[in-house]
Amino acid sequence: MRPNELQFLDPALLASLGSLELKARTIVEGFLSGLHRSPYKGFSVEFAEYRQYMPGDDLSTIDWKVYARSDRYYVKKYEEETNLECRIALDVSASMGYRSGALSKFEYSLYLAAALAYLMNRQRDAVGLLAFDDRIVSLLPPSARTGHLRSLLVSLQRLTLGEKTDVSKPLHQLAEALSRRGLVVLISDLLDEPRRIVDGLKHFRFQGHEVAVFHVLDNHELTFPFERTSRFTDLETGTEIMAAPGIVREGYLKEINALMEFYRRELRLAGIDYTLLDTSQPLDFALMSYLATRGKLY
Repeated sequence: MRPNELQFLDPALLASLGSLELKARTIVEGFLSGLHRSPYKGFSVEFAEYRQYMPGDDLSTIDWKVYARSDRYYVKKYEEETNLECRIALDVSASMGYRSGALSKFEYSLYLAAALAYLMNRQRDAVGLLAFDDRIVSLLPPSARTGHLRSLLVSLQRLTLGEKTDVSKPLHQLAEALSRRGLVVLISDLLDEPRRIVDGLKHFRFQGHEVAVFHVLDNHELTFPFERTSRFTDLETGTEIMAAPGIVREGYLKEINALMEFYRRELRLAGIDYTLLDTSQPLDFALMSYLATRGKLY
């Protein structure tokens, strides 16, 4: 991307824009304008084929002219029906509220989720949303129908920070409820028991789903630039500790880097895409990672 295009993905600039829909459109259109060539097949819903009517199909899709000729019920199958079905699982636990710059991890993740949904909608992919802390707090099934994107963006706009984290439990609940194979996108700071999170993600892989993980961390969590002795507060439990950064920095950075390496290694071995995101950085890397993941499905 050229520098003048990259600015449309800058978190600080995005924070100054209006609605979440405007933010999503700005991110995606700025991103697409920076690609040398579009990877998309086209965004029109084109007729693909007929298939025999099955119980539960929308009666409005029945082709009555074909019925008159054959005395059998057939429905029109459109191109959008053959595209990807994706579910975005968004962590809204209290730890996502941490910020050191223009955006908190929660706000950054909202923008990312909105941009992914906007991009999927342009591709005629069905996209749904699941938001969670230690339980599922919001659920919107996937759809590619007209108006669904706006419903999803409204759902995102209404989300607020929750309480404690339990990433694995909602993941297992979602995995058990899915029937059709597709893509699951997890957006989280992954500040929970790592092994349980990986096991929850492996549940999707066992069922044949593709999985992409966006590990969202604040720049200060990644670099620990603090200088003065400070009181550090756990956003989920309220626990406070006093610490001298010069004494604990080396140990902290060793632990956070070990955590990221654990996720990289274990998720790669499980066939799961892992992308680390710094909330001070533009969103283009996240969107490129998504497109790379989507390309594996075809």
